[in-house]
Amino acid sequence: MNLNDKNILMTDTVALGEDGRSIVIIDQTKLPGEAVLLTLRERRDIFTAIKTLQVRGAPAIGVTAAFALYLAAAEIADSGRYETCCEGFLGELAEARDYYASSRPTAVNLFWALGKIYDLAASYAGRELVATVKALRAEAAAIRDGDVASSRAIGEYGLTLLRDGDGILTHCNAGQLATVRYGTALAPIHVGREKGMNFRVYCDETRPLLQGARLSASELVANGVDTTVICDNMASQVMKNGWIQVVITGADRIAANGDSCNKIGTSGVAILAKHYGIPFYIAAPLSTIDRATPNGDGIVIEQRKPDEVSHMWYKQPMTPEGAKIFNPAFDVTPAELITAIITEKGIIYPPFAEGISAAFGA
Repeated sequence: MNLNDKNILMTDTVALGEDGRSIVIIDQTKLPGEAVLLTLRERRDIFTAIKTLQVRGAPAIGVTAAFALYLAAAEIADSGRYETCCEGFLGELAEARDYYASSRPTAVNLFWALGKIYDLAASYAGRELVATVKALRAEAAAIRDGDVASSRAIGEYGLTLLRDGDGILTHCNAGQLATVRYGTALAPIHVGREKGMNFRVYCDETRPLLQGARLSASELVANGVDTTVICDNMASQVMKNGWIQVVITGADRIAANGDSCNKIGTSGVAILAKHYGIPFYIAAPLSTIDRATPNGDGIVIEQRKPDEVSHMWYKQPMTPEGAKIFNPAFDVTPAELITAIITEKGIIYPPFAEGISAAFGA
């Protein structure tokens, strides 16, 4: 199904299909040229959508995973092999959980959502399978609704750090396309627009997959935001020019000490912001914080295919045969470079370990 570009912000990035047995996503690999809705029913198609970035952004991946495991439970129940939530059912559901968990290694929301759905199923052990599946559907819907609410709250808290007319630099896409609605890093901008505020936003193109140029710019332009796309290596110049007052990015995993893993190139932006005295904010829901990982050294960095660098956007290869290609999907920004972390529970300032513990306690 095709959408008009202007309707992207009026369409949930991830939704449960009307039939209750499918997932509907905006195919982000087609943007900005086409706005296409994909309906996913088969496990392999859902896995591929996550793996190939048809759906991306840690929160959106988490919502997709929650719906996916509910659909797996419904599929197992439909088979007629089990009448109750028994060991056999939970074993098959665990296989589906592990399959989806293998799609991408870094975004903690993926594992968080799969864990929530599976743990709820396990708590229904011995009960009728119909009731179990119904509960899993309700929990997946609650995860979706929670994502919308937390994104809106992040937008409200983040907006307190901005002034009308500010120049804002962002990296990758942590907007509505990375969540169900609003986004994380771009949520303050979208919420500000609702209140009649205007900003000048500079989007790093974000090599090699160009999420900034293709995705952030698309949704910002759709919302009437003054948007400028820059190459990644231009960030220093626009900061030096005095055009940037604030940097906001998202995160795919935040360690217990505040070290934040985000799209490759984020740490370089943070270093530049520190040099020019510009506040650097991370915006992410608490579900992105991995308190089991003490610091950034423990975060697994996904390595992606060399073709994304050499072939993806070109009619012919842009690298010579025989040249090696290093293509990490993420890097880690040390906590000491981060001014604050914007969450749905409020703004966390250093020292982050104490602030993070307090946020979860709240």
